[in-house]
Amino acid sequence: MTIDMFIGQVVIGISLAANRFLVASGLTIIFGLLRLINFAHASLYALGAYFCFTVSGLTNDYWTGLASGCVVTMLLGAAIEVGLLRRIYKSEHILQLLLTFALILAFTDLTKLIWGPFPVTVRLPDVLSGVVSFSGNPIPVYCFFLIGMGLAVGVGLYLFMYRSKWGAVIRTAAYDREMASALGVNVPRLFTAVFILGAGLAGLGGGIAAPLTTIIPDMGMLIIIDSFAVIIIGGVGSLMGAAVGSLIIGIWGAIGLLIVPQFAMVFTFVLMGIILLIRPWGIFGEKF
Repeated sequence: MTIDMFIGQVVIGISLAANRFLVASGLTIIFGLLRLINFAHASLYALGAYFCFTVSGLTNDYWTGLASGCVVTMLLGAAIEVGLLRRIYKSEHILQLLLTFALILAFTDLTKLIWGPFPVTVRLPDVLSGVVSFSGNPIPVYCFFLIGMGLAVGVGLYLFMYRSKWGAVIRTAAYDREMASALGVNVPRLFTAVFILGAGLAGLGGGIAAPLTTIIPDMGMLIIIDSFAVIIIGGVGSLMGAAVGSLIIGIWGAIGLLIVPQFAMVFTFVLMGIILLIRPWGIFGEKF
């Protein structure tokens, strides 16, 4: 392995990390405020990809498909939170796990009913097709688009969460819901708004990943495993932890794929095990 090959693989790893961050950031924001372990996030990711496929095929425009996937998943997120999840916030985590996992099964079967069980693909937009030479390596242009989107979303979320009034309200409610309610905050509506934000990020992640992967009904299960690894490593409920954890998982996995391809997936779980042994609450998480 030459240094140029290593650098090229790191760039690819960063682009993969950007997509992981889009999904993991929504997951960690939801848990940070709602204290909800949301496996249904995987289904929203898959639905974002499927709606991107359908609408981009009808309009012959990838960007319209990407936007529609975000909008639809946000609407579905609102319906799920208001209709189902709001009833179990005070329940034990095992009940939350059962309900959100049941939603995965239901949405997976729904996607098979609507789109069929066979793989589908989304055409890469012309403006993002092709490759560029980076340190002697041919890197797809779309990888740099992924990195840019990850940076843009990360900066936007940071400004929203830590530099805006609504971000301060969300962080206050996360620490003390009763105090936030006493100060006049409509906590149920706040929960719905945050869940919608998280659902939109899941749909965005699915739509952005659509041109790079084969879209199948259970594709969300593949990304949700990595996303939970990201937030465990970075720290549950931490936006910075989601960013750093995504970079670690993305780069670590890409290098592992280059060195030992047949054990690339094992690298992620080995790293997660090491972090859990050294710092069980994650790099940026709060000690419990």
